[in-house]
Amino acid sequence: MQHNKRTIALLIFLILVWGINWPLSKIALAYCPPLLFAGIRTFLAGILLIAVALPKLKALRLGTLWPVYLTSAFLSIVFYYGFQTIGLQYMPSGLFSAIVFLQPVLLGIFAWMWLGEKMYGQKLAGLLLGFSGVAALSIGGFTGKLSATGVLLALASALSWAFATVYMKRNALRVDMLWMTAMQIMIGGVLLLGAGTVTEHWSDITWNAAFIVNTLFIAVFVIALGWLVYFKLIQEGEAGKVGAFTFIIPLVSIGSSIVLLHEHITVNLVVGLLLIVCSILLVNTRPVPIWGRLVRSKGDSNVHSRG
Repeated sequence: MQHNKRTIALLIFLILVWGINWPLSKIALAYCPPLLFAGIRTFLAGILLIAVALPKLKALRLGTLWPVYLTSAFLSIVFYYGFQTIGLQYMPSGLFSAIVFLQPVLLGIFAWMWLGEKMYGQKLAGLLLGFSGVAALSIGGFTGKLSATGVLLALASALSWAFATVYMKRNALRVDMLWMTAMQIMIGGVLLLGAGTVTEHWSDITWNAAFIVNTLFIAVFVIALGWLVYFKLIQEGEAGKVGAFTFIIPLVSIGSSIVLLHEHITVNLVVGLLLIVCSILLVNTRPVPIWGRLVRSKGDSNVHSRG
């Protein structure tokens, strides 16, 4: 029971901070070029996590595990945050985040293909229903032109996130989770900072309170603590089931985008919410085979008839 309460608390924390990340990032991008912003926030998060992980230095095993750290850094940080940060310039933050959350559907399928997690009709229906909910939030849900570039970048972000989660799960027993998270974020931050330094200009950054506060909040809570919590949940449970709960994040993103950025939506929000709730219920409840129910029903009727 205590374990379930802790898991629920971690999920609530993750949903809230990852939801509010999208409008906060959109605000920060008004003051900083995208790659430099992505690099700064991930580099700061990497420093924080490495400081926390230093007492467990022996668990780093850099000479052996550097390929795992590097691959995970590209999938989880360089590609995911690179596509995300650039893509947010083309679309409203709430809408962009909704498209990114094709990820749980991809993760459910990939976990079945490569992690040996069970896939049954109810679970697949739940994943597809969840994506339908995200689509309902997207299609006609916001005013403004839909950017093809933004949609492609959102889908690329979703794909890299799904691959990153499966890769981490496959290597979970080989690595210390704290060092895995710290190293991928630090390596990714350095690579993004390098790319931003080459292609963008540091002089274009406006170092005002809005940029500094948003960047620090995202670095500490969204990236450092967020990824640590996410990977811990994935390590302890089924990747597909944890992924299903992330369908809620676009709702938080949309709500916070309405408050902070005054983005407008329609009643599609209500439809999307209902579909997402149904999705989570389907994915996280154990299916009872129809044949089993029929057999038990027939057996019960025979008992009553004999009685």
